[in-house]
This record gives sequence, structure tokens and C-alpha cells, in this order.
Amino acid sequence: MDWGADSQMIDIADFQQVEMRVGTVVHAESNVKARHPAYKLTIDFGPLGQRTSSAQLTEHYTASELVGLQVVAVTNLEPKRVAGVKSEVLVLASVGEDGTVLITPAKGVNNGSRIA
Repeated sequence: MDWGADSQMIDIADFQQVEMRVGTVVHAESNVKARHPAYKLTIDFGPLGQRTSSAQLTEHYTASELVGLQVVAVTNLEPKRVAGVKSEVLVLASVGEDGTVLITPAKGVNNGSRIA
């Protein structure tokens, strides 16, 4: 199956190295240093603690709408400085013609739950 010119196949062992977990946004504020509108998020991953992320989600979400929302994030990437924010996790979203839309669990789960 051809997924597009940019797609590169990986094996299951590569995929299993990516740690994705569910967390709840406990704080969201505008990241005023970002070149493109973004929020600085603080996300509670339960036993893993709280982590921060900078995410370009302003098109479909207000900061207050994000607080309390469970999100899925990659939690084992090296931290990266993004517009003055130490981004410790990568929040997952669908990015396309309809904008950036968060990937969230269909039902509430425990913070820190692993995505398999």
C-alpha cells in the first residue's frame, strides 16, 4: 500500500520504541514567544508526573477548553526547546485541511496509561 511519497516503512520493533501515554491537561496558556500561535501546556501523566509541551492548537481550542482534557502524547522523546518552552512531550493530533485536532481517548482512562 502506498501511503504517499513521504512515507517510510518501519518494523514493529521500531514502533514499539515509541512510548505514547494518556495525560490530562492541568494548565494551558498562550505561548507568546511562539512564531505561530501556540499554547504552553502542563500535562499530568499520573505516576510519570507533570510534563510541559508547546502545541499549535489555537485554531480549534481555547486555553480554558484544553484544561481537563485528556490527550495522547509521545513521552520518550528528548526534550526540545520550542519558543522558550522546554517541550518534554509531543502531543498527538491530526493535522490536515480541517486544522489541528487532538487525539483523545474515547473514554476517560488513568493518567499515564500506555497506548499500545
